[in-house]
Amino acid sequence: MTKHFLGDTAVLLGRSLTHVTRSVDTIITTAITPIAMMLLFVYVLGGAINTGTDSYVNYLLPGILLITVASGIAYTAFRLFLDMKSGIFERFQSMPIARSSVLWAHVLTSLVANLVSLVVVVGVALLMGFRSGAGVLAWLAVAGILILFTLALTWLAVIPGLTAKSVDGASGFSYPLIFLPFISSAFVPTDTMPGPVRAFAEHQPVTAIVNAIRNLFTQQPVGTDIWIALAWCVGILIVTYVSATAIYRRKIS
Repeated sequence: MTKHFLGDTAVLLGRSLTHVTRSVDTIITTAITPIAMMLLFVYVLGGAINTGTDSYVNYLLPGILLITVASGIAYTAFRLFLDMKSGIFERFQSMPIARSSVLWAHVLTSLVANLVSLVVVVGVALLMGFRSGAGVLAWLAVAGILILFTLALTWLAVIPGLTAKSVDGASGFSYPLIFLPFISSAFVPTDTMPGPVRAFAEHQPVTAIVNAIRNLFTQQPVGTDIWIALAWCVGILIVTYVSATAIYRRKIS
């Protein structure tokens, strides 16, 4: 059964990735928004923002990486919605394939596409002056956090992809996620915010994830931030995975 599932997932993953490579503008569009934000904040607004660091792009990049993922998962919901409406799921059900492989192919496609976008954004940040003395283990830790974050948001994207009534409804859910980093430590230190805003910013998931990635990049002690970040990522992943798979089973039953 496991071999059957893995083989079916690999075939369907190849199908989804082929669609993505034929629409390169998807990855480009995903990367353009965070890159435009990075250019705007570094070269236009960065001089007026005091973060206590020598390089604003170094401070900014962790939050931009999360915005990149939040932008990318909208396409996951969009592609899943189109497959649901086109009847391709019904055709797959008539074939001798593992049913869950259809869903996992979309999730893994999202992971691959978002990782490519993240690499593009980091490349642009390097051209803008981003530098890090982090070692291999720190970079692997950053990659692990971003992969967990991407999987958590991807499974969240599956839910509107399966339940939305329109294309706009399928992809529009990502807008609040894109703007959530603005009320966090991604762009400015939280201690510059007024009381209620600061309380929200310091206790929402983005701040812990951004702080953990930033400390890894700057070789600072990660403290409890990394454990809080991992707890948020794993918690969101578990809840969204269970919810999405339950909805999927009802849809195909």
